[in-house]
Amino acid sequence: MDIRKLIGPYEITRIDPWLAPYSGEIDLRMERFKDRRNQLVKGAKNLLDFADGYLYFGIHRTETGWSVREWLPGAEKAYLMGDFNGWNHHSHPMELKANGVWEILLEGKDALKHGQFIKLWVEKNGTGFERLPAYATRVKSDPRTHVLCAQVWDPEPFKWTDAGFRDKAAPAPLIYETHIGMATAEERIGTYQEFADNVLPRITKLGYNTVQLMAVQEHPYYGSFGYQVSNFFAASNWYGEPEGLKYLINRAHEMGLRVLLDVVHSHACPNVGEGLQYQDGTDGQYFLEGDEGRHPAWGTRLFNYKRPEVLHFLLSNLKFWMEEYHFDGFRFDGVTSMIYHDHGLGSAFTDYHMYFNLNTDLDAINYLQLANELIHEVSPNATSVAEDMSGMPGMCLPIEQGGIGFDYRLGMGEPDYWIKLLKDTRDEDWSMGTLWHEMTTRRPKEKVIGYCESHDQALVGDKTILFRMADAEMYTGMEKSYHSLTMDRAIELHKMIRLLTLSCGGNGYLNFMGNEFGHPEWIDFPREGNGWSYKYCRRQWGLVDNPDLKYEWLNEFDQAMVTLAKEHRLLEGPEAVSLWVDEERKIIAFSRGDLIFLFDFHNSYSEQNFFLPCHTTGEGTYRVILSTDEFRFGGPGLVAHDYDYQTQQVPNRGVGFYIYAPARTAMVLKKV
Repeated sequence: MDIRKLIGPYEITRIDPWLAPYSGEIDLRMERFKDRRNQLVKGAKNLLDFADGYLYFGIHRTETGWSVREWLPGAEKAYLMGDFNGWNHHSHPMELKANGVWEILLEGKDALKHGQFIKLWVEKNGTGFERLPAYATRVKSDPRTHVLCAQVWDPEPFKWTDAGFRDKAAPAPLIYETHIGMATAEERIGTYQEFADNVLPRITKLGYNTVQLMAVQEHPYYGSFGYQVSNFFAASNWYGEPEGLKYLINRAHEMGLRVLLDVVHSHACPNVGEGLQYQDGTDGQYFLEGDEGRHPAWGTRLFNYKRPEVLHFLLSNLKFWMEEYHFDGFRFDGVTSMIYHDHGLGSAFTDYHMYFNLNTDLDAINYLQLANELIHEVSPNATSVAEDMSGMPGMCLPIEQGGIGFDYRLGMGEPDYWIKLLKDTRDEDWSMGTLWHEMTTRRPKEKVIGYCESHDQALVGDKTILFRMADAEMYTGMEKSYHSLTMDRAIELHKMIRLLTLSCGGNGYLNFMGNEFGHPEWIDFPREGNGWSYKYCRRQWGLVDNPDLKYEWLNEFDQAMVTLAKEHRLLEGPEAVSLWVDEERKIIAFSRGDLIFLFDFHNSYSEQNFFLPCHTTGEGTYRVILSTDEFRFGGPGLVAHDYDYQTQQVPNRGVGFYIYAPARTAMVLKKV
């Protein structure tokens, strides 16, 4: 990036004129970004050479032996110990170099061996304590002591077969959000290899083009869903060895699937000795000090994004996952928590002033700008997604325009709206205008990943959409021969909600593993309260594979819907354009690209002769190419797929055609 071109006024204020009063704050943000970047790279053209900490720190084989380096600015003494020296605390002292870096060079290729367990022994104020190297790439419990240790990891180089994959342009993301450990049907933790062999083919068949992996960075508590990271460079040992993850990503690339890492740079595990907490014996090495450095709701530690060494650590972490494991990008967790000093807790973000005041953390915003610059330097076709519920303007605009540089933000208001609608409003009282507004309103020129439910809506204490609608009948009414008002409604709306969200809810789409077929019940990780059971922490693939159950219907529809979107490049085209919104008849019609979508949300009234405008797609002959009503999806088959609808010019109505719209049915039409 040529930062000499970063001179205000920035394009962001032209894209969104409501930001004009805050142009001074935007200029300040950008000046801070330029200053921070210059501080880090010392005038270099890019961040690539700066973000190489993983090549220097940690455990590395050299031409004559081994090197171990650690940044411990507060330490008075540091030592290396492990299997290789009988866990002697003081036999292998490290030497203090510049800027608080401690180093030990071990001569001889067998001074350390692959698989050996090691730790650091750090002393401060006369007290010694054990620590794991911050850049450790493999962490596992020593089977003899059951204590978490770093492992020397130096296997034969992995044989990648995905050359050139990241050179391909990134399509609009159709994301399958997954958790490797719970992807097995058995009551245990699944492995990287099992996921690659058993689950990737399911994802490919469904038509998704992107896999988002949760809980990959090492975390000591399995039930944290991976969001309390202790070791940022280590692929979690819960699912096997690092080569298993490489095998998974390599297989995904061979199958045409991009892979995103759900990266957690918003906070860190507070455990002492396992992660970065008090790494050098001080409170503020990696984190902000005192209460400022502790998340009031999560109890986790908060990074000091102002400190160059911390930025070096985090940026190196991003480059590491892309270079070492070939990840194609990241979903950044907890962005809202990062960019506000109060972490967005209790804030409604109802006006622009809330984005530009003393509560905004410019250091965190500058870090995210640096992160996005680096990600796209490593791979111009990489994808970065922000989990931000605040709607920060410019989150997904290029840095050169005054933005933060993400490619997409998650449409977090969409699942919240669907849940509120299903919980609080009778079907006959649904507002079509409000529904259209919630699905289509977003910041200008900023791309959104639409979704109606993710892992958040599947956790214990919450309910998935199907479970919320079917309730107790989930246990008794999923045989295809069973019908009731409750169950039929649940099946019909499950399909309609998904199709509406995908077709007009954004520029990408996300689904959590199993939700596509209405996986029953919630996710409850093993814990003391459930007897450490894995019963509700797995995916019951046998349900969707059973041809006698309705799960198959929902799965088939999801596959057809996603495949349609991919084949027509629906999400890469222009935004949806409203054709008709009818509050009384509960109808929404719109076009997107060359397709027309018609939704009848009425719970009982079928529109016999609805005039469907099609002035955006033009005169001609139209045919239904997909409907929720099809027999293969559990519908009654009322919609004709072999009938040609010929447009006509109708006075006071324009160009269109008359069509039968059954209650609680959605259909997609295309000009033939």
